[in-house]
Amino acid sequence: MKRATLIENWKREEEQAHIHGWDFSHIEGRYEEENNLPWDFKEIIQSYLRKDSKLLDIDTGGGEFLLSLGHPYENTAATEGYPPNVELCRQELLPLGIDFKEMSDCTKMPYADECFDIIINRHGDYCLPELWRTLKAGGLFITQQVGEDNDRELVELLLPGTQKAFTGWNLTEQKRCIEEAGFELLQAEECFRPIKFTDIGALVWFARIIEWEFIDFSVETCMEQLFKAQEILEQRGAVEGTTHRFLIVAKKP
Repeated sequence: MKRATLIENWKREEEQAHIHGWDFSHIEGRYEEENNLPWDFKEIIQSYLRKDSKLLDIDTGGGEFLLSLGHPYENTAATEGYPPNVELCRQELLPLGIDFKEMSDCTKMPYADECFDIIINRHGDYCLPELWRTLKAGGLFITQQVGEDNDRELVELLLPGTQKAFTGWNLTEQKRCIEEAGFELLQAEECFRPIKFTDIGALVWFARIIEWEFIDFSVETCMEQLFKAQEILEQRGAVEGTTHRFLIVAKKP
């Protein structure tokens, strides 16, 4: 494919880099992310969840995962801080009776003391003192996180020398912090899985969406690196990286 055509395609992907909830269907078939984690986040939550449990989902995205749990709406709460998703949650969650609140600062959770039995968090930020404050005695914090080494090969390919977005965001460090905060660890696991792109336009879209990892990425400023990625693609059939995930289940005594 000619250079000018590639650039045109990449810029088109850059312009289309918007997301509804957490929907990656735009690049379906052009990238693969291995999601066979050694744990099932949903099953773990449901093993602890009772119908009368007061449940909070921090950084719910568009509420898709939360709704998949099928928990009674009157016992369900959720927060979100990303403006497009906040509006989506207001449209989708509030009419159901879910106690949704906008929250952009996890150090100021808009809920009363000791009001939740279970707080879940999937790929979002959290503040341990606030978790402790809002959980009932015996309450659980269940989180699946994107680790600090997520997509590092891809970031280095497009933006050489870019620092990690979240240093210390790994299982070892977070276990230490959680235990120091007074929680009892019930489960803690970590894994690394492959991710690959078979189209550089899909990688452009991905980099624009995951902007906190691919800091200051743009087609214009990263043109040389994009052509290097294209060369790798043509030689190997894909551009590959690694995802980083960890899971923690912790109990407030």
